[in-house]
Amino acid sequence: MLDNFPRGTICIEDIEIGMVRSLRKVVTDRDIELFAEVSTDRNPVHLDDDYARDTIFEGRIAHGMLTAGLVSAVIGEQLPGHGTVYLGQSLKFLGPVRPGDMVLAEVEVINIDHAKRRVTLDTRCLVNGKKILIGEAVVLAPSRKFD
Repeated sequence: MLDNFPRGTICIEDIEIGMVRSLRKVVTDRDIELFAEVSTDRNPVHLDDDYARDTIFEGRIAHGMLTAGLVSAVIGEQLPGHGTVYLGQSLKFLGPVRPGDMVLAEVEVINIDHAKRRVTLDTRCLVNGKKILIGEAVVLAPSRKFD
């Protein structure tokens, strides 16, 4: 048995359908600036107030992938947690995230393949109770057993 998993990691042997984990984060101007720097996505809809005011969003918005990164944080830190490997993720963006918005990122277990250590998760982000991102992730979960 391997007992060196960090606290909070949920191994495949302990994952159950319906498990939910989440995090809340206020997306700040600094988050958007840092994401633009790291990703090299400097689309002015994210960075330039004057430009963004004249778009369909009528103001600056966060990068969609910054929001999706919050889903990744829940998966990598909570469910299943450390040692998890992403195999795939679908995303559909339903609405914008603006600087100052509180985002609730949630993942829910919807399928488990114990033999392959694969877990399918419903993924979603909400702002003020409204879904702004939905999708599905497939991950390889850590196991207490040797391969």
